[in-house]
Amino acid sequence: MHPTAIQTDTDFNTEAIRVFGHQFENNPIYRSFCDLLYVHPSDVDCITQIPFLPIQFFKSHRVLTGNPEISAVFTSSGTGGQPSQHFVSHLEDYERSFRTNFENNYGSASNYVVLGLLPSYLERQHSSLVYMVDKLIQASGHPQSGFYLNEHELLFETLKKLESKNRKTLLIGVSFGLLDFTDNYKIKLKNTLVMETGGMKGRRKELIREELHQTLARGFNQKEIHSEYGMTELLSQAYSRGNKRFECPPWMQVSCRDTSDPLSNGKKSGGLNIIDLANVYSCSFIATQDLGKIYSNGQFEVLGRFDTSDIRGCNLMVL
Repeated sequence: MHPTAIQTDTDFNTEAIRVFGHQFENNPIYRSFCDLLYVHPSDVDCITQIPFLPIQFFKSHRVLTGNPEISAVFTSSGTGGQPSQHFVSHLEDYERSFRTNFENNYGSASNYVVLGLLPSYLERQHSSLVYMVDKLIQASGHPQSGFYLNEHELLFETLKKLESKNRKTLLIGVSFGLLDFTDNYKIKLKNTLVMETGGMKGRRKELIREELHQTLARGFNQKEIHSEYGMTELLSQAYSRGNKRFECPPWMQVSCRDTSDPLSNGKKSGGLNIIDLANVYSCSFIATQDLGKIYSNGQFEVLGRFDTSDIRGCNLMVL
């Protein structure tokens, strides 16, 4: 079953257990991690029993399932240390994942002029976010769609023109880029959806999401700011459509672990664990560095990050 074909919890649970068994047998890094925890597929009959690989291993190891040909390597910014690397075998799997999820949430990209304000991401190669936004820009089919680095005046004039024509627009930007823009330009947007992708990347003071959204809402004169939650190590994203709560696609689930016990799972708040079944050729079961809260309907909030995120969990395994 292709991950995007998953629609029900039953489908998800069945496929997650199958993928766990496959990655246990064919991913040496993940197999070694599970062996240290004495967890074998024969012991697992529900997804809460599946171990989550600390995300730090994407910085220090080639996290690969099988021996696939590599089509692309997505890398993180490496802010504060070694960058993560995600080896992708089939780019079409990534494209199918983000296109399907975007369309399920917002409709076809062809309905929008897509503007990407992604400084720092555009200044380096191999960003999965830039790859996704570039494909959305292409799919929009509008000549006004495109990327902006630091051309705030040009972006301001473009937004004014699009607003004057009542053109439906998506402005997707890294948080510090959007804040830098609103520091110098004020504009009343009626036809533009503003979406932040997180990340100050050491460029500005970190803000909690509520404060960030309040600042951006004032700057863009918007009632709601949307958010995208993704990362280098994932091939899927979650979206928040203005209520601070992220919603996963059917092939992705988020749970919480106790902050003092990296092997726990099923908490209402704590460190975020992610199952991303689109990660067919890497690892679908990842313990992130983010702190969050889970709601009964499966939605989640991101509350912050571990202060010692580069250390926590890594002493479980040295290869």
